[in-house]
Amino acid sequence: MSATEQISIRVEPTKQSRLSQVDFNNLKFGQIMSDHMLVANYDKGQWTDVAIVPYGDLTLSPSMSALHYGQAIFEGIKGYKFADGTVSIFRPDKNWERFNKSADRLQMPEVPEAIFMDGLKKLLDVDRNWIPSIEGTALYIRPFMFATEAALGVHPSVSYKFIIITCPVGAYYSKPISLKVETHYTRAAEGGVGFSKNAGNYALSLYPTQLANNEGYDQIMWTDANEHKYIEEAGTANLIFRIGDTIITPHGDTILHGVTRRTIMELASEWGYKAEQRKVSVQELIEGIKAGTVTEAFAAGTAATITHIDRIGFEGEDYTLPPVEGREFSLKVLAYLNDLRYGKSEDTHGWNLIVK
Repeated sequence: MSATEQISIRVEPTKQSRLSQVDFNNLKFGQIMSDHMLVANYDKGQWTDVAIVPYGDLTLSPSMSALHYGQAIFEGIKGYKFADGTVSIFRPDKNWERFNKSADRLQMPEVPEAIFMDGLKKLLDVDRNWIPSIEGTALYIRPFMFATEAALGVHPSVSYKFIIITCPVGAYYSKPISLKVETHYTRAAEGGVGFSKNAGNYALSLYPTQLANNEGYDQIMWTDANEHKYIEEAGTANLIFRIGDTIITPHGDTILHGVTRRTIMELASEWGYKAEQRKVSVQELIEGIKAGTVTEAFAAGTAATITHIDRIGFEGEDYTLPPVEGREFSLKVLAYLNDLRYGKSEDTHGWNLIVK
């Protein structure tokens, strides 16, 4: 199948919808799954059996290679519903591009546009009633792929399964968060897989994150593997700072190149701010907070959207950021993105993919 080839997607509707059981005013992130999922299989160089089927359990071999050798990648996307009922997906083409970059790094097959994008649109059309319309809510979309070859031996699998599941969600973080600067454990190293959205990156973060939680912090601020001198990202999102009149985000191949991060930096440049993607040292950040030149700090991601940071812990001392209500840039970005994604403002960039 070529990247642009059209495909037929079989639809098997659920016999019993669970929609009536959902309290859309009390959505816990990632715990309530929609009625259907998209499934496609890859074997012997071909994608086959593309279908939308009722959400349910999978039957897998105990010797499935993903369980032993870690070939597993995923993405995070959000779908929104406008006041008039229009269904929109925010910049999914950029997630498709990043998904295939992750696949290439982990020696997995690329997913063609006809499966990823067309399948995504059809899935949301089938489950459009699952998309909440309350502002601050969305349909979280999780495309993922894993190796399925039922054999032991360290080599790229010959077979894979690609799936898209969705779930209605509220806010990932309901309040500003605190971060602990991590100076011992490492998330990613140069030449590794830090830029890819693979399962292993998240598995190795769990233990040091728990240690930070035990000290009263919500998340970790990862630093570089060589010296623990430069800031990379938070455990669940990219990081963006306003230092003086400059909007700055850490950059490099050890950092996930987030779609929300990219969007924010594009808007910063468009609005006349100086925008930089570069190395940011812990020392620069701490000294800036102490001097009052760091006026805004926030996490940015599909799940987190924009989450303000109110406190940063480093070497046993806490540094407090300015009050959220005075954060001009991040509040402007959040308002702009909310209006755009809920259809309240004109989409001059073409970022909303409308599901017909």
